[in-house]
Amino acid sequence: MDLQLTHKIALVTGSTKGIGKAIATELAREGATVIINGRSQNSVSTAISDITEAVPDASLQPAPFDLTTSAGRTALEEKFPTLDILINNLGIFGAMDYFDIDDETWNSYFNTNVLSANNLVKFYLPGLMKADFGRVIFIASEAAIMPSPEMPQYSMTKAMQLNLSKSLANVTRGTNVTVNTVMPGSTLTEGVVDFINDLYPDPKQTFEEKEREYMAKNRPTSTLGRLIRPEEIGKLVTLVASPAVGGFSGNAIRMDGGIVPTMF
Repeated sequence: MDLQLTHKIALVTGSTKGIGKAIATELAREGATVIINGRSQNSVSTAISDITEAVPDASLQPAPFDLTTSAGRTALEEKFPTLDILINNLGIFGAMDYFDIDDETWNSYFNTNVLSANNLVKFYLPGLMKADFGRVIFIASEAAIMPSPEMPQYSMTKAMQLNLSKSLANVTRGTNVTVNTVMPGSTLTEGVVDFINDLYPDPKQTFEEKEREYMAKNRPTSTLGRLIRPEEIGKLVTLVASPAVGGFSGNAIRMDGGIVPTMF
């Protein structure tokens, strides 16, 4: 299938590792020029090296800016004033007891996971609508509809992304600009690999055995019984970002391995 992404310019925020890097890799594989974003030049350079190793002909541009700050966003917007695809992947998460979460933490999660993305949309959306083509995709989580009691501050922001995405889809009504949300389930990122190995240190256990045990004990509703691979999310997001697939609009698209026990 030709996804018609050649020469399209895509920004993936928080794309130096994990799901973000996987999305950037798949977009590059399909011919898009991908803007790689992270907070430091070193992390961005490392990601570009990794992606180029996987996709030798990748067209990549560095964007070492902290997008949680207005200065960082301004620097990005000045360097890349136009694009075709905006993937809002940047986010923070962590397990916290509700009664231990102070206002500063609530505000930090809101600023990083929601407000920084909204500010980028506000800057880029007029240009996309003028060109009558664009894709805006928020990377949320199954926690948006099945909130985690261990991460209430994170789950709140993911639900907000769903609402914002639907509102923005109405803003772009009648155009070829689409706004959607992709909701990954528990995903095997670098940090999760380390976490599981620490949780099950027995060297006789294969990682697959550790993963299955972890899922059975901690994610028992998963019908897949394993963690989602970042590249699986990357391929899904690349499809939704494609000019060849314009029928998604205002949708919340799940790839959760069956972890959400309801159909809707």
